[in-house]
Amino acid sequence: MSAKRILMLVGDFVEDYEAMVPFQMLLMVGHEVHTACPGKKAGETVATAVHDFEGHQTYSEKPGHNFMVTATFGDIRPDDYDALVIPGGRSPEYLRLDPAVIECVRHFAKANKPIAAICHGQQILTAANVIQGKSCTSYPAVKPDVEAAGAVWCEVNETFSNACVDGNLVTAPAWPAHPEWMRRFLKVLGSTIEP
Repeated sequence: MSAKRILMLVGDFVEDYEAMVPFQMLLMVGHEVHTACPGKKAGETVATAVHDFEGHQTYSEKPGHNFMVTATFGDIRPDDYDALVIPGGRSPEYLRLDPAVIECVRHFAKANKPIAAICHGQQILTAANVIQGKSCTSYPAVKPDVEAAGAVWCEVNETFSNACVDGNLVTAPAWPAHPEWMRRFLKVLGSTIEP
């Protein structure tokens, strides 16, 4: 397997599992992962939130952990990366307002580099206008945004344990889909896991 350099976009109140688990999984298989947040420098942290599914009309939200930012966003050059990961949570709703974030995401889409987005991370994809005509899924409450951006909604099962692939784009509805989301993303990356 050829190790890839992967950029992960995070911000305060990114979903805890959707940042930490993919970060650890991708490192575990030998990739280099840089986490970056606009307005934060390498060595600083973002606060995370844990979204849980407890039978209410929507997810509940609890305090998570501090998650380390490993790269200074202002120093990021998208050309230096092979792939992009966009976790969900609350951060995508305001990160999508940052023109530099949008420009960064458009670079990955235009270059047809692998992009993995989960849950509310697709809010950034819709703002960047990079999913028109693509099959895509997200947290169900983001479905109107996904469809308004011209994507084809990819229905997944009710347990949120599935993912959708369209070319370089790998999307999933929420953190319970991590095994399938990461399995499919690794395949798009050309990664193999030794038994």
